Amino acid sequence: MSDERLIQEVLARYARAVDARDGDAVAELYEPEGRERLSYNRRGSPEPIAQFEGAEAIRNAVATVLPAHPRLGWAHHMTFDPIIAVDGDTANLDAQFVVYSVQGDERPASGWPRGATGGQGRILPVEAGYYRLKLRRASDGWKIVDNHTILDLPPALP
Repeated sequence: MSDERLIQEVLARYARAVDARDGDAVAELYEPEGRERLSYNRRGSPEPIAQFEGAEAIRNAVATVLPAHPRLGWAHHMTFDPIIAVDGDTANLDAQFVVYSVQGDERPASGWPRGATGGQGRILPVEAGYYRLKLRRASDGWKIVDNHTILDLPPALP
């Protein structure tokens, strides 16, 4: 696989791990001293919100900063238009994203077994922005050195 495709796969694994609220899987994508920065895009100028450095801090952020999924709910990241530049053993990736909240419906389903829930529920866009990653090639693949997540909407943090 090309370096560009391997780097794009790091972003895909990141999105799935965040959706699953799997802090171990997220932290594994970073270098041991990697950094996650979270900002709000205030009219084109990123305004810092939070920063997490090192695997343990990133792992804990997934558990404490991200809201838990509601019963019968989930999150789905969609990433778009990755721009990837590789320079030897370092790379940059810039991609847009939208996060959807998937919320199941608690109403009884007609014709389904007793206790089953009905309706499809709702799928709502809840976040959008940019991922700006700096990566480094390691012996076990590309690792995130720095991920600057820039949100286009102010976050609802706990």
